[in-house]
Amino acid sequence: MKHMLAGGIAILATTLAADAAQVSRSYSYFSIGGKTLSEIETELQRRGPQLGSTGNRHPGATRMEFKTRIGYQEGATRCSVTEADVRVSAEVHLPRWRHRRAAEVDTALMWDTLSADIKRHEEGHIVIARTYAQRMETTLLGVRNAASCQDAAAQAEGISKRLLAEHDAEQARYDNVESINFESRMLRLLEYRLQQIEAGRQP
Repeated sequence: MKHMLAGGIAILATTLAADAAQVSRSYSYFSIGGKTLSEIETELQRRGPQLGSTGNRHPGATRMEFKTRIGYQEGATRCSVTEADVRVSAEVHLPRWRHRRAAEVDTALMWDTLSADIKRHEEGHIVIARTYAQRMETTLLGVRNAASCQDAAAQAEGISKRLLAEHDAEQARYDNVESINFESRMLRLLEYRLQQIEAGRQP
């Protein structure tokens, strides 16, 4: 996962209320083949999106861009942030298995469970990004009574860099925890799906 920071600064003469952080999503899919779980795993390793930060391929990926707009109000001797609008643009890349309809029941069940977990994982990245976008808006609005608008802008830049660094660390922590818990999570999900199937068969 990567992010870019794009910002625009406008000097505003009036106080404007900041909107809550907004997230836009787009989805794209890459096709994989394989008829067994082992073959599917190999396909994911061969065809999954490659992340520039590690060079490794992953079963899914979310690339995000933070766009920040900050407004200032300048008084006789002081300057304050009066608008902070942080938006996240997320591009989610997910796998699509070509042989789902012709698959054996057990293999299809495993794929459905895995596919749902991959999507849930990527949505988790977006939740983290939105949380930090909201935090950034709130913190930026706390820049008050700076000596000048140049000073206020410098404070805003420092806040943005600090929170984006914290955001990246939280995203890495999330990936690490999810990786450690993968096997136990999949077993729980499979058990739940089997229970749902059995419940559906009962009269």
